[in-house]
Amino acid sequence: MDNIPPIRQLKGRNLGRILIKMGVLTRDKVSECLQIQQEKGGKVKLGKILLDKGLVDEKQLNIALAAQRGMEYVDLGRREIPKGVLQHVPAQMARTYRVIPFAYDASRNELTVAMDNPDNFRATDDLATLTGFSVVAKVADSNAIQEALNRYYAESEESINDLISEISEDGNLATFEGRDKSIDLEELKELAESNPVKKLLNLVLLQAIRDKASDIHFEPFEDEFKMRYRIDGVLYEMVPPPKHIAVALSSRIKVMANLDIAERRLPQDGRIPLTVGGNPVDLRVSVLPTMFGESVVLRVLDRSQVDLRLDMLGVREADLKKVKQLIEKPNGIVIVTGPTGCGKTTTLYSALKELNTIDRKIITTEDPVEYDIDGLIQVQMRSDIGLTFARCLRSILRQDPDICMVGEIRDLETGEIAIQASLTGHLVFTTVHTNDAPSTIARLVDLGLEPFLVTATLEGIVAQRLVRKICTNCKTPFEPTEEMLMELGLRPEDVGGKQFYYGRGCEMCNGTGYKGRTGIFEIMVLNDEIRDLIMNRASTAILQEAARRAGMTTLRENGLDLIYDGVTTIEEVARETLAAQE
Repeated sequence: MDNIPPIRQLKGRNLGRILIKMGVLTRDKVSECLQIQQEKGGKVKLGKILLDKGLVDEKQLNIALAAQRGMEYVDLGRREIPKGVLQHVPAQMARTYRVIPFAYDASRNELTVAMDNPDNFRATDDLATLTGFSVVAKVADSNAIQEALNRYYAESEESINDLISEISEDGNLATFEGRDKSIDLEELKELAESNPVKKLLNLVLLQAIRDKASDIHFEPFEDEFKMRYRIDGVLYEMVPPPKHIAVALSSRIKVMANLDIAERRLPQDGRIPLTVGGNPVDLRVSVLPTMFGESVVLRVLDRSQVDLRLDMLGVREADLKKVKQLIEKPNGIVIVTGPTGCGKTTTLYSALKELNTIDRKIITTEDPVEYDIDGLIQVQMRSDIGLTFARCLRSILRQDPDICMVGEIRDLETGEIAIQASLTGHLVFTTVHTNDAPSTIARLVDLGLEPFLVTATLEGIVAQRLVRKICTNCKTPFEPTEEMLMELGLRPEDVGGKQFYYGRGCEMCNGTGYKGRTGIFEIMVLNDEIRDLIMNRASTAILQEAARRAGMTTLRENGLDLIYDGVTTIEEVARETLAAQE
């Protein structure tokens, strides 16, 4: 094994050819295994066949696979890694990415790490983004990586509290206290590269992703600096770091998102792509100047956490049937409505994924594009250069689509083009911000759209909210008080024999009593009676009555069904459907 040819001679070659050059296999053995692979329809990797037949061991295969990608193999078992090198990658990050740092060149700002998967090239990009080093990856045996993780990182599970204590005692960072306005560009760069700040931010990001947070907030106030996560729609505060590191944290985030660290007077937007635990995670960055410094919010788009299937959204069977009938229409407009953060985009994506077949062309216009889906042509809005929904939708119609998704109908122009698109044989999905399904009609007419055009094109409206689900681990039955029932307009005699539940709070749900969220829906399918009422400019209340006669279940009624099924609580449904009842 010592006569391995130079890596440059092996890079990009076939695995069999590399093993022959390494002197591990003969041509005959490689041909024999390739024949087996062909017989199995090419579905089994050559490396697995070689291992199964005992022709190579795991170490030889790893060396060959590493060489194929131009990477060297390293034997971690023979190395003693200095503590100073290990400190460059915190324990949580090392475990998340399964990497071991074993060499650091300060003059080149270069960190060399070992990993057990040569295909995990995204890990090196992420480490470079998170740590700010130039990262060189080498391949090591999987068992050796695990042993090194156990050996070097067993005791060092750093917490956010530990890092905040370390930062509070850091004399260099303390010199920036009270100097928010007088920090020059060189000092900003120095702050962004500060090791304690990088470690704290990385830990906050990884913990937020692990806890399935949807947003991370860094908020400067006059006397303090807050960090908060939004989990299942509710904000939770973390241990606040010292106020003087606010500039350092915002500068570090800007560096990671390729934003201008010198610009502190104007809002900025960017993104940080990561791969955590093998799953792609997009962090959307928004920086907003405030009276006391820059407020930074990161929206976490963890694609692995979203199961884009209509039957996974929490739509009840009768309603699911209605939704499927709506989205299978040959043309027309289908609107999903609700406040910000109620899951409208997820519902639309789930519908598009269901329709995403080889015989349909689907184009979306979004602000921002939240999930990349194969087979969809997705366009990112850029209002700063005039690429608005209206302008984009006009061009989309020349691209011969079958289905269009318009992120939102915000103005008359976008509404008119959406109607035009549906009249010319396209199915259009879009969103509008209203409290419930019937009030969407009034909103469209208020924008200036003619009632006869609305009735000619609109097929259905789906109003939705998200409610937190009771944690299944600490779910407990209880008897609601009369006051609690009154919140939902119920009397004790209305709920005779019904069982109610709540979550006591446990370790699994961080003491909240809730784990995860599900949707409540109100689906209004237009019929002839509703179309006549729209033409006659009927009020929202009259439209709602007609929709209920046609079989629409209101948000409140749908929420009550979830309460009776033991999925959610009275408080959740009352909170989310209050506006819809007014």
